[in-house]
Amino acid sequence: MLKLYHGSNVAIDKIDLTMGHINKDFGKGFYLTTLLSQANEMAKRKANQYLDAKPIVTTFLFDDAVLKSDELNVKVFSEVSEEWAMFILQNRKASRTGFKHDYDIVVGPIADDGVVQQLDLFEMGIITLPQLVEALRYRELNDQYFFGTERAIAKLTRI
Repeated sequence: MLKLYHGSNVAIDKIDLTMGHINKDFGKGFYLTTLLSQANEMAKRKANQYLDAKPIVTTFLFDDAVLKSDELNVKVFSEVSEEWAMFILQNRKASRTGFKHDYDIVVGPIADDGVVQQLDLFEMGIITLPQLVEALRYRELNDQYFFGTERAIAKLTRI
């Protein structure tokens, strides 16, 4: 079993996929991480967006054997790559293009915070795909677990 953390300004009792935002790295869904420090930082960032909000990290258990089974449609990016960068590009443009992948779960690195600017430079032909990959490489240890369907959410147990 794997512990996954979600940082927010509210405790998550029941996951509501409609609350996710479009144009995120792996699409509209529920995001978690294996890194408590990363979840704490996200919680602080979210709390700062609202007056009198407090950072809250909610912990879940996940049987990561699901990632290697055929039970769900899973995509794992083990490292920053051209495929990873193009997948992020498609998801970050989803509100304009209508792109939606069919993965239940996606796992991989987080793109650097300057992602929008870098994606624009790539689309304008100012930087190449290898340059985009390097620009999107987050400099610190990180990961993200995207859960995009009710079937995937059912694999999480809040603790």
